[in-house]
Amino acid sequence: MANDVGDRADRLGPHPARRHRRVAHQAKREGENHAQEGRGDVILLETVDLKKHFGDTRAVDGVDFVVNEGEILSLVGPNGAGKTTLVNLISAYYPPDSGQILFRDQDITSLSITERVEAGIARSFQLVNLFDDRSVFDNVAQAIFSREGKAGKFMVLAERDQAVTSETMEILRQFGLEAKGDGLAGGLAQGERKLLDVAVAYALRPTLLCLDEPTSGVSTREKAQIMDTISSVVRAGQITAVIIEHDMDVVFKYSDRVVVMHEGRILADGTPEEIRNNNEVATILLGAPLDDQATA
Repeated sequence: MANDVGDRADRLGPHPARRHRRVAHQAKREGENHAQEGRGDVILLETVDLKKHFGDTRAVDGVDFVVNEGEILSLVGPNGAGKTTLVNLISAYYPPDSGQILFRDQDITSLSITERVEAGIARSFQLVNLFDDRSVFDNVAQAIFSREGKAGKFMVLAERDQAVTSETMEILRQFGLEAKGDGLAGGLAQGERKLLDVAVAYALRPTLLCLDEPTSGVSTREKAQIMDTISSVVRAGQITAVIIEHDMDVVFKYSDRVVVMHEGRILADGTPEEIRNNNEVATILLGAPLDDQATA
């Protein structure tokens, strides 16, 4: 299955009319001197004029968003900026009202959640989504069986399948949860639950991993432990990550690139240093420019 990741997207082929639109969009983007221009980045995912409205609320309002292969990209912005809605659109939890989503240069806008997982897109949630009445080991093994199309036979095969057992234990080791494997997921501490949620998504062998606030609700020390682990695992596995995050110290320390959303649109896109020094962004996120914060 690992070698088949992305085959679903590759079989689709780009829609000709939309391909012309994307070329025009890319020419516009290149002319706008985006932070990644000239670095030789390979685009993994791109949204073109993506829109999602809920009544009068324009949650995502014509967003052109690019994710490059191999980067850790943080998606930031105030509450209600559209961050989670954008990730929900990318992962097919919502259908867009209009626009398109391209993954590996193929149009995946109409693909289901399952089809996007098969193509190589997985995610975790702000509110951890685990089987609390099953063991930590079983939560990860279930994801592996699902990836291999064996989920219906899980209870019969789990204890007999040495390959799944070995992979599950290796994933638990990578996420520092090996000693917790036999315990119930519901008995884990909050930081451990966050890591297990990411580990379950990682077990799907994604090319693109979307994480919704993996450090929310934990202490500063736990935030560092969680992000050290996530950063180490995704970089070692050459996985691209999009992380929704509110803690700007975390964002600046672990990100290769930062995209700021405000009122359903992208306000800024740059390196952590560029975003740190952007007074318009500071005003939106912190309530005052950085210069004013320093003298307050």
